Amino acid sequence: MNYLSVESLTKSFGTKALFNKISFGLNQGDRIALIAKNGAGKSTLLKVLVEKEIADEGTVVFRKDIVVTYLDQNPILNENDTVLEAIYNSDNPMLNAVRDYEEALHAFEKDYNDQTSAKLETSSAQMDKLDAWGFEAKVQEVLQRLKIAFLDKQIGMLSGGQKKRVALAKVLIDEPHLLILDEPTNHLDVEMIEWLENYLVSRDMTLLLVTHDRYFLDRICNEIIEIDNGKIHHYRGDFQYYVEKKAEREAIEGSEIDKAKNLFRRELEWVRKMPKARGTKSKSRLNAFEDTKEKAFSGIVETKLELGVKMSRIGGKILEFKNIKKAFGETKIVNDFSYIFKKGEKIGVIGKNGTGKSTFLNMIMGLENPDSGDIQTGETMIFGYYSQEGLKLTEDKRVIEVVKDIAEFIPLADGSKLSASGLLTKFLFPPEVQYSMVSKLSGGERRRLYLMTILIKNPNFLILDEPTNDLDIVTLSVLEDFLTNFQGCVLIVTHDRYFMDKMVDHLFVFEGAGVLRDFPGNYTEYRDKKESEDKLASKSGATFVAESSIQNSAISAKDEESTSSKPARPEGGKKLSFKEKLEYEQLEKEIANLEAEKLKITTLLNAGSDNHEDIMKWSEQAGAIIAKLDDKSFRWLELSEGINS
Repeated sequence: MNYLSVESLTKSFGTKALFNKISFGLNQGDRIALIAKNGAGKSTLLKVLVEKEIADEGTVVFRKDIVVTYLDQNPILNENDTVLEAIYNSDNPMLNAVRDYEEALHAFEKDYNDQTSAKLETSSAQMDKLDAWGFEAKVQEVLQRLKIAFLDKQIGMLSGGQKKRVALAKVLIDEPHLLILDEPTNHLDVEMIEWLENYLVSRDMTLLLVTHDRYFLDRICNEIIEIDNGKIHHYRGDFQYYVEKKAEREAIEGSEIDKAKNLFRRELEWVRKMPKARGTKSKSRLNAFEDTKEKAFSGIVETKLELGVKMSRIGGKILEFKNIKKAFGETKIVNDFSYIFKKGEKIGVIGKNGTGKSTFLNMIMGLENPDSGDIQTGETMIFGYYSQEGLKLTEDKRVIEVVKDIAEFIPLADGSKLSASGLLTKFLFPPEVQYSMVSKLSGGERRRLYLMTILIKNPNFLILDEPTNDLDIVTLSVLEDFLTNFQGCVLIVTHDRYFMDKMVDHLFVFEGAGVLRDFPGNYTEYRDKKESEDKLASKSGATFVAESSIQNSAISAKDEESTSSKPARPEGGKKLSFKEKLEYEQLEKEIANLEAEKLKITTLLNAGSDNHEDIMKWSEQAGAIIAKLDDKSFRWLELSEGINS
């Protein structure tokens, strides 16, 4: 079933042609990635499809009976709305019912009285009528996984990353038939990205997306569309298949152009020698000559990004952390961390959002001070800090002026010097772009210019905070090659697992509560190790539960007796009453708290103690917790029959 047809679409900005007479389509179930260099028109094409930009010519036709939702790379939300209002602002009656229920429940929990109770009962009845409880559970999963707990906050009070997550939650909750996503993984930590992968794969959703995340692309997409030199090319396969077939295509095109050039030279000689009186055959050959000329000069000279600036000399002492501690109130960022950096190290920094990765980088740069401990920097060290926020650019400034403000001439790795204009050309900013205003640059072009301003200062220690955001895959490959050959130190914070796997020697892992772990390996190796540890911990917990059941036979017997006296589960899936629904929701919270308590006790017992009384006390506590868990879990299962019916 066809969802989208695009025919002969053309778009230019001034003299710059983005794409010319491109055509493609999407069928139900397609999951297509759109790839192109920065500035080639990826985001513009998506905006044309959803009528946020107007094409110069061509047609875009969506199937009439489908819902299409679009996630902008930089979403615009009403600054005065609360997060709750932004997410639930929809024509979907089921979503509106969930919104009314959530608002009523929030008011009820905040201030229990007859009015809030009546409102909650009314909204619950509407949920029953629309059979919206399953949908409500899905909404809660999306909000929880994207860590959106700030529902009362105004949009204007949020960071850029929080706004992107709110916008992503909204488009996922809308349950469209066709979802159009522009860089959906920006501002998500690795855990969120992996959840999003599973979420999109598990649902029957048709996708068109722009992403630089190659692991995400491979997991999600079954086809790649590339915009190259204004034309469109299709590849049915993963990223590796795309790389291979693209190389084959370029080789074939190059060979055809070379043949056309040779033929053109021979035909040009004939044209120059031929008499002025031309017959029919001559005119036919002249027409063929023009076709050959067009083919011979159809090849565009491929300019590649060159990163080859000079690195300053690096001395014996680089950077040392000595017993560093940092916290914000009760939240510990780093607790007693020490490390001595060695020449040439490339270290990845990972952890959930909010665990303190950016704070850690800011301490290195002196933008934040540790609460205690000492950070010592070698005398020869020159840091290049590529921050998430990016370069604060003046919109009405010319691109070349941004570079000249730093230096007119820049020393290169081979000892020569290059003018600001020459260096911009190496960074894929042609003369016409160099003298245009910063305001006309795409998001990716801005990030490339920012990277350039970092490198021309000749750093020997690079700190890269989310360097892959908004950079195209071609630029990322060049950056990877540059960093591989970079002789200084590199510290990288990124959610791009492919980039991390390729670049780093080992990891600093922010595990929360001030724990900073030094792991010898890349991200995939860490992930495998973590999964093994989690499985081992799970087995240890199961063994402990079995042992504690034997040790606490009296409690187990009592538990068995109480279980046998419980009523059987309701047959036929009876609907829950209003009070039972409240009880069900309260049980979920209580069970989660008991599981956390059980984990704490299990950890204490596994660690052991010289004090026999402690072990006895913990065993008794564990038995009591297990008994409570069984009671509450059984009741939760009873009620869940009504929820799921």
